[in-house]
Amino acid sequence: MFDLIVRNANLPDGRTGIDIGVQRGRIAAVERDLQAQAGEEIDATGRLVSPPFVDPHFHMDATLSLGLPRMNISGTLLEGIALWGELRPIVTKEELVDRALRYCDLAVTQGLLFIRSHVDTSDPRLVTVEAMIEVRERVAPYVDLQLVAFPQDGYYRSPGAIDALNRALDIGVDIVGGIPHFERTMGDGTASVEALCRIAADRGLPVDMHCDETDDPLSRHIETLAAQTIRFGLQGRVAGSHLTSMHSMDNYYVSKLIPLMAEAEINVIPNPLINIMLQGRHDTYPKRRGMTRVRELMDAGLNVSFGHDCVMDPWYSMGSGDMLEVGHMAIHVAQMAGIEDKKKIFDALTVNSARTMGLEGYGIEKGCNADLVILQARDTLEALRLKPNRLAVIRRGKIVARSAPRIDELFLDGRPAQIDGGLDYAPGY
Repeated sequence: MFDLIVRNANLPDGRTGIDIGVQRGRIAAVERDLQAQAGEEIDATGRLVSPPFVDPHFHMDATLSLGLPRMNISGTLLEGIALWGELRPIVTKEELVDRALRYCDLAVTQGLLFIRSHVDTSDPRLVTVEAMIEVRERVAPYVDLQLVAFPQDGYYRSPGAIDALNRALDIGVDIVGGIPHFERTMGDGTASVEALCRIAADRGLPVDMHCDETDDPLSRHIETLAAQTIRFGLQGRVAGSHLTSMHSMDNYYVSKLIPLMAEAEINVIPNPLINIMLQGRHDTYPKRRGMTRVRELMDAGLNVSFGHDCVMDPWYSMGSGDMLEVGHMAIHVAQMAGIEDKKKIFDALTVNSARTMGLEGYGIEKGCNADLVILQARDTLEALRLKPNRLAVIRRGKIVARSAPRIDELFLDGRPAQIDGGLDYAPGY
């Protein structure tokens, strides 16, 4: 007897007609024609059943603050940072908690149950840190939230930043962050990488740095991050986020850099929506895309996962909490439109991101946590194309969100009366 059985599921690895049995919050069976009963059954009707989406790079403290205290008129990264600097001293803990909880509501409806958020530690009040720690506790039953101590204004550049970051780690932030390219000089940026990796090694914590989020090909802090990762024995525990300067680097230099990153087992986190929006702003034409070298990094065996980064905040006025929207943009910007390419893109929203975050019990195999998303699509390629409704979102065997399938009605003589969410007209069906 199972608590729940999801029947007739298509899995991301291509298996079809699979039944998934759940007992006590864990997957107890994954097989065809499961001969058992359950307290509740869901017929997936040949739809895709995926592990939940994972966002390894987000800014929960700034989310949903669009227009406060004013709009980002230029739409640039630097004006966004300046705007956040205006809002941060006046924001209250209650406001931060309320916006973050509302975003987590949205995330759950999108099947996004795991989020790593950078938390600005530049304000010595640490109100952002206190708020996000409260949110982490309140959403724990339905969202796993990791927090990164992020010195937004620079580890050395901002007065009091060193003490504030250490205090944030002392009161419960999980991960050491940094932003070396925002320091006053390249030398200060290099020194900050070393100092922050030393802190992580001493405390036994992971590292996740905003690294080289710039069009400047001479911004090469990822090289330093990889070297310090090896020096401090942090292999596999370090992430470099953005890495947009790699888009503009000389190919010969990159041919040396990528093997160094692979040796250090760096986790790479591009943010396709934000990178394509904010980079290349000093270009006229041709304009650079700005996203890092996704295909080449994947081909070298690095773990590449995609982040949403921002939703309706000083840097990005759009966003929906839908990681498939992130993947959809990645396909276009990285020009990865092949069948195998798209499968890799989907992995970068799920299993790769789970690896970046060090999640245990993630996946659809016997013994994994019963965290599942049923999508109105037949496979991962269709999911990326359509960004379909999440028919059910399951957390530890319990339904936490549900959506009706999209059915479009037609009133045309001699034509079908309904279209199933755009699926009926896909080639090959």
